[in-house]
Amino acid sequence: MAYIGIQPAEKFTSFATQEFSTSATTSYTLDHAVANENEIALFVNNVRQQPGSGKAYTATGTALTLSAATASTDTMYCVFLGRALQTVVPATNSITNAMITDSTIESGKLFSTFKNGITSTDQYRLTANLENPGSADITANIERADDATFGRIGTGMSVSSGIYTFPSTGIWRIQVIGHFYDANGDDGAASVDTLVSSDSGSNYDILTSAIAGNLSGSQSYNTHPSECFVDVTNASNFRVKFRTDSMTATILVGSSNQNVTSFSFIRLGDT
Repeated sequence: MAYIGIQPAEKFTSFATQEFSTSATTSYTLDHAVANENEIALFVNNVRQQPGSGKAYTATGTALTLSAATASTDTMYCVFLGRALQTVVPATNSITNAMITDSTIESGKLFSTFKNGITSTDQYRLTANLENPGSADITANIERADDATFGRIGTGMSVSSGIYTFPSTGIWRIQVIGHFYDANGDDGAASVDTLVSSDSGSNYDILTSAIAGNLSGSQSYNTHPSECFVDVTNASNFRVKFRTDSMTATILVGSSNQNVTSFSFIRLGDT
């Protein structure tokens, strides 16, 4: 008859053992408590001993008592007959993020930080052109992508007047796609900078820039990306904003129908 339900995981069984450091004594301590001496098989110099009162040994709890003292030159070990150790091959798709801990991943490797994988994603975009914005923070015409097939993981980022805050700590990847238009072909350069603050916005550092260099020719279009990784150690204190730079004769193109200039956030794993 065929097995009904999920096939059990394969198991490999072995018995727990214990080796003793011998000396001229009759009293030893077991690693695991037992009800009586019949739950262990005791070997002295590789010879199995007879259990029971008036015989080679007795045991109760973690106390092992021999009828005759061993010598320091003896070897002694026991097998716990009632304590089987099983190694189980997990069933396919049975391991969840919550079951994975640092101890299950090789210590010291970069990916040990990312033990729970991607748990949050989000994406915003510029909804209208910024014409000749110069060097200024992008504070308006911002929306979360809302296409019919758009999806995100988790609650996502929050934004107010161009200042983005994180929903949780972690290692975050921030990507900017800047779409530039130079109607005059003045051979200039322009960029969209990514700035991060770890002190609630009191100070910002430029982490990366999407730079369009050597804009030339009449009606020149350029699309440029940039990305950075941010270790958000305190979600309450970290901030992100984006700023145009050197855009006195350039348009940063936006659209409410599709991602043209966009800002993406992906939480890669734990801080």
